[in-house]
Amino acid sequence: MAEINEYEQNRKTNFQKLVDNGIEPYPYTYDRTHHTIDILEKHKDLKEDEYTEENASVAGRILLIRNLGKIAFLDLHDKTGKIQIVVKEANLNEKEKIILNALDRGDIIGVKGKIFKTKRGEISIDLENLTFLSKAFMPLPEKYHGIKDTELKYRKRYIDWMVNKESRDIFIVRSKIISLMRKFLDEKGFLEVETPLLQPLYGGANARPFVTESFVWKRNLYLSISPELYLKRLLVGGFEKVYTICKNFRNEGVDKSHNPEFTMLELYEAYKDYNSAMDILEEMLEYVTTNIFGTTKIIYDGNEFDFKRPWQKMTMKEAIFKYANIDIDKLSDQEIKDLLTKEKIELEEYKRGLAIAEIFEHYCEDKLYGPIHIIDHPKETTPLCKLHRDDKSLIERNEPYLNSMELANIYSELNDSFLQEELMIEQKDQGKSKGENHPIDTDFIESLKFGMPPAYGIGMGIDRLVILLTNSQNIRDVILFPLLREEESSKKKEGESDKDGA
Repeated sequence: MAEINEYEQNRKTNFQKLVDNGIEPYPYTYDRTHHTIDILEKHKDLKEDEYTEENASVAGRILLIRNLGKIAFLDLHDKTGKIQIVVKEANLNEKEKIILNALDRGDIIGVKGKIFKTKRGEISIDLENLTFLSKAFMPLPEKYHGIKDTELKYRKRYIDWMVNKESRDIFIVRSKIISLMRKFLDEKGFLEVETPLLQPLYGGANARPFVTESFVWKRNLYLSISPELYLKRLLVGGFEKVYTICKNFRNEGVDKSHNPEFTMLELYEAYKDYNSAMDILEEMLEYVTTNIFGTTKIIYDGNEFDFKRPWQKMTMKEAIFKYANIDIDKLSDQEIKDLLTKEKIELEEYKRGLAIAEIFEHYCEDKLYGPIHIIDHPKETTPLCKLHRDDKSLIERNEPYLNSMELANIYSELNDSFLQEELMIEQKDQGKSKGENHPIDTDFIESLKFGMPPAYGIGMGIDRLVILLTNSQNIRDVILFPLLREEESSKKKEGESDKDGA
């Protein structure tokens, strides 16, 4: 702490030098004419020691200072990259000399000068005018390695972004992904809508909610765990193609692929089924990857994946047979129970369909490199999906996978109001036996009784997609400000879920 205090004091002393000499330490604006990348690209063919007649004004943060007395070299970084500033003492007026001698790593400056290429082949700016813009009083991490402490990186994201262009690039790609999704869906005739984040009832997913209280209405409210039931009301009301990009909140475990607050794309189209949903999802992700990377191929964790259509399709039972060599339809309930015991797979209550889903997850998920659609799940896995048209023990549900990670959930949506009510009551009764409360949204049931057209629904976690498209390893790497434990309890190992988590 003493060392940091001394460090800060030195910077305060340098700051005071500016003030004492009448130099404004926090100007209101700076007239910048170029970003660094503009200069580097335009003048990449300059010869060594060749000057241009072009003046450039750039602004950014200093991440390296080499002051050799009569000449100094500064590495100035802006949002597009780095450029070297060559400062010759003979070219400085008295105030600029004071600024130069008061500069610290991390300070923000504006510079104006001629563009040239040094004898060592580096495009630089020969400084003619120096303006001080802001002082950094806190120490920056080491330039070439950034923040090594992962926990600190997540808590102080802005520090990592200062020195780590790769970290900034993740969020530039994230922004492009969301923008391209919107453009794709808008051009397909979908209407973007907003659904409530504060809800009187929670539903649309099997998850524990965050609970808050309205002091005006004296009642509990819940942060949204899913927008699904509101989007289906829109279908009832005559909106045929809708989507939302929204925040969801689930009060459950935290690990490398789960964060309590996450971003989801959810879309619905009337008069179509889950086959059409698979087609539009493939088309959208092909569009997104091509527009960002110029190709449908990506590299993740050293492996190449191709989003080019069409993707492989496999039923859940086919996957179990392929990867576990188990013909699940030939096993009796007792044989399935014996298999669960052997593999130490626990179910709170045995149901054949849930057991099949657990067996799939146990044997198959880590082998699904994809992209691949796993279709036709057991009906017990969700109450919101239409029964399979050819096999009433199944539902028309699909989960696409890439690199063993589930990308989305796709349904032919259930629109039978009486069956929906029956399944929700059954889910509520099952929850009671586990000490859980799954409220029945009677208004949603009533809306279905007015008639909802056949439709598909897609719910896709955007954070997971960004993980894959940016070759990241943790969901916190792709969320600007991830939720973290209090600092005193932050030593818990990464990847370890909370005890009360799902």
